[in-house]
Amino acid sequence: MLLLVTFAWGISYYLMDVSLVELDPFTLNAHRFLIAFFVAVVLAFPKLRGVNRETLKYSFYIGTILVVVYIGATFGVMYTSLSNAGFLCALSVVFTPVLGYFIFRIVPSKKLKIVVVMCVIGIGLLTLDRDLKPAVGDLLCILCAVAYAFDLLVTERAVKKPEVNAFQLGVFQLGFNGLWQLGLAFLLEEPVMPSSGRVWGSVLFLAVFCTGLAFIVQAVAQQYTSANHVGVIFTLEPVFAGFVAFYFAREILLPRAYFGAILLIAGCFIMELPWNPFKRKPRDIAEKLPK
Repeated sequence: MLLLVTFAWGISYYLMDVSLVELDPFTLNAHRFLIAFFVAVVLAFPKLRGVNRETLKYSFYIGTILVVVYIGATFGVMYTSLSNAGFLCALSVVFTPVLGYFIFRIVPSKKLKIVVVMCVIGIGLLTLDRDLKPAVGDLLCILCAVAYAFDLLVTERAVKKPEVNAFQLGVFQLGFNGLWQLGLAFLLEEPVMPSSGRVWGSVLFLAVFCTGLAFIVQAVAQQYTSANHVGVIFTLEPVFAGFVAFYFAREILLPRAYFGAILLIAGCFIMELPWNPFKRKPRDIAEKLPK
């Protein structure tokens, strides 16, 4: 489920780039999240009745965090390449265990530490230029990654509470974020509707698959895995984003960038498979017996 979410988000950077030709960033996000919210309400209204205060409280918190996430992602796409945007936003895999340690004192496993190092090297090979200088858009995408790491940790805490309904949380966070984005659009922009079928198609795909379905699936799936593991799975997002950028936007990566993509994929497999190559195996009992 999370892998499908990651694939949808890999496509989303190209679709955001298409939509930003006609729409300003806050306006695009308002369309995206409010459409996603209303579609979810129409399709699943019986499951949303009787929502409790605790679920709404965490929905508001997470919806507010997502405002920062999408400020970084949407403005980042405007000022850097599609590939770089996808790669840098995936740095949440690094920030999730770091923030988890400093905020919640969650000590990462040795395997996770090594996988994080692999992912850092991979993302660096994919994104940094020869002078190792990030652009303004790159810094905004890093802000997105930090905020999204915080989102994963707060969501993990929320869905573990018995009084919080994960499905309702996934839906109502869309509504709260959409209202924030709409308010910022009226305050800072001149909201308009898309004027072409191409942009309408991009906005609807972003709303239904990359937003509504994705965040509901994430909230539900986090009942069965940790925020750190979700972050590692999401490192495949820049790989998908890179393929989409190459195929549709004709962005070509340097040879070292492909090696970085291989490191990311290897890190994901190591993290998700039960096999742990970094754990010391106990010596055979026969070896310990006296000769």
